Amino acid sequence: MEIKTAKNTPYPVKVVKGQTYYWCSCGLSNNQPFCDRSHQRTDLSPLEFIASESITVYFCGCKQSANAPLCDGTHKSL
Repeated sequence: MEIKTAKNTPYPVKVVKGQTYYWCSCGLSNNQPFCDRSHQRTDLSPLEFIASESITVYFCGCKQSANAPLCDGTHKSL
């Protein structure tokens, strides 16, 4: 299965220190950028992200980042 691009910009999210987030890696979730278990019909799995501090982070929306689950600017070249 090919990974679906959810959007060609990152998702800014205010995360809370110590909280765990599960980033959608397949692009099928209706709860972007987070997993809603839509990946179960694929061979992909969500990526766990544990916030090391309470800040705004930018989760990858194109699902192609080499720094997943965070945006590395790859969407600019798609």
